[in-house]
Amino acid sequence: MTKLFSDKNKKGLTRDLIEALFPMFEAASAGAIAVDRQAHITWINVSYSHLLGIGDPATVIGKPVRQVIPQTRMPEVVETGKPLLLDIMEHNDQQLVVTRLPFYSEQGEIEGAVAFVLYDDLQPLTPLVSKYRRLHQDLAAARKALARKARGTRYSLGDFVGASPAALEVKRRARLAAGREMPVLLLGETGTGKEVLAQAIHSASARVDKPFVGVNVAAVPENLLEAEFFGVAPGAYTGADRRIREGKFQLANGGTLFLDEVGDMPLPLQAKLLRALQEGEIEPLGSNTVVSVDVRVIAATSRNLEVMIAEGEFRSDLYYRLNVLEIPIPPLRDRLADLGVLCEALLEDIRDGLELRGEITDAGVSALGGYDWPGNIRELRNVLERALTMGEDGSVLDADAIFKVLPRSSGNRPASSLMAQPVQLLSRTLAEAEAQAIEKALVASRGNRTRAAKLLGISRSVLYEKLGRLS
Repeated sequence: MTKLFSDKNKKGLTRDLIEALFPMFEAASAGAIAVDRQAHITWINVSYSHLLGIGDPATVIGKPVRQVIPQTRMPEVVETGKPLLLDIMEHNDQQLVVTRLPFYSEQGEIEGAVAFVLYDDLQPLTPLVSKYRRLHQDLAAARKALARKARGTRYSLGDFVGASPAALEVKRRARLAAGREMPVLLLGETGTGKEVLAQAIHSASARVDKPFVGVNVAAVPENLLEAEFFGVAPGAYTGADRRIREGKFQLANGGTLFLDEVGDMPLPLQAKLLRALQEGEIEPLGSNTVVSVDVRVIAATSRNLEVMIAEGEFRSDLYYRLNVLEIPIPPLRDRLADLGVLCEALLEDIRDGLELRGEITDAGVSALGGYDWPGNIRELRNVLERALTMGEDGSVLDADAIFKVLPRSSGNRPASSLMAQPVQLLSRTLAEAEAQAIEKALVASRGNRTRAAKLLGISRSVLYEKLGRLS
């Protein structure tokens, strides 16, 4: 391996950790690169040079990294000192999954960063990424505590865990939304992570230093919604406070207003919300004074707004105002390949709260893959938490531990019935059986295509060919 770091000042914990993990990251990647404190390239390996279309790696040494890779976020990592794990970068019409890590001097000063373009086979890196994330746990906890006090956000895009194609598409759209001042509509079932994504968009936007204010429309009584949104003037009604009570629009002024379950908003308030969005003005309850506000709205719903429009329950003009950039969030059952990394992240958080040890086995993940997850990630967390607390020592979650707490209701996938299916062509039956076998192998291997191919008894190239025909 090409030596990346000098021998002096190698006592910093982060530097030592990165040097220890570097050979494993490089071996499991399609390319690697390093930059200095000024985000100038100090090293690039041959495979990354080929990926970028560079003939001689030496020709780019010393150049600003964005001059060579325009879409890179390496300068951001060097500037903030925050890692970007399993991030997406677009290059030459292809999407690359990239991990970027800062490294520090003995004095704790940032000296540069390294980045790895990962294969689609992410399983070998899952434990390493998890360990690196723990090093930043104390910093993240402090940041979240400060955010709660200052109406900030607790989540970044890295908290939306997943590396499946569906999850990567969600992150791609979220990053696009973060870079543009447009309303966003998040569509997804309950428990899929809509608020996490809303906070992540705010955290990556130009409004990050301004307030993020969320309101769950379904949780506020209908007769209080107008006051909740627009505020109340002094003495507006009997018993009202003699002081001005600011509404969510005023509290979010300059920042982001997150409207969760916007589909539950009554029609009269929809009209007032539409005017506020169009004019950038609100009128507090009981006041004749118009107040200018500047908010970026992110709305979310688990309901089908188009059906509600057809039934007269939701205004079409408000729908078009909110739905400038739509981000559908897939249910967990449609991205079971993410179960492994989701369990890693959730168990890490659960362990910290319960002060328990706990790991999940491949068989445990496979057991989770046999359930439909109507409650999505929120339900997954609940199942893992119950499995940990019911275990004798909380150290290992195998298939038996999972089955003890997994719901036995209609959520489980029903067994197929030959009597209920019409006779069809043998070729079609074989193709469906092959597709099911591939899906089961991918779930059992937690999305690792190399292991899935071994389980199926075929080569990796044959698996890729079959997946190509299925897509």
